[in-house]
Amino acid sequence: MARPTAHFHGRVRLSPRPQTTGLCAAKTFSNREKRTTVTDQPSPAETLQELRRSIDNIDAALVAMLAERFRCTKAVGALKARYGMPPADPARETRQIARLRTLAEEAHLDPDFAEKFLNFIIHEVIRHHEAIARQSADTPKK
Repeated sequence: MARPTAHFHGRVRLSPRPQTTGLCAAKTFSNREKRTTVTDQPSPAETLQELRRSIDNIDAALVAMLAERFRCTKAVGALKARYGMPPADPARETRQIARLRTLAEEAHLDPDFAEKFLNFIIHEVIRHHEAIARQSADTPKK
């Protein structure tokens, strides 16, 4: 599994999945760590703030990745409209859902949640493809 690491010209570069259990795992303290004084530990408010910064960064990465995905699916929709292909591809959708469920299981994410998320995205993509096809049909041919 890969995760976003940086943006290059509107694209998200992916790197291999880290060996940690997640981005927040590096932010928490284990019981095995030795602390010499109570002041060495962050306060609950500081820990909360740090975790929320991580969440905000992840949310920003999700939005950037979704925007890139929709740029790609818009191009797919234009191609399908140009060549009279149907907006939906049920066989591909089935393969994608199975693939995402496997990825979710490997990442210790609820596969049902992952499937619902992908189904929402697929629905939006098909809606966009249908709109592109209508727009293409309304445009006079040269």
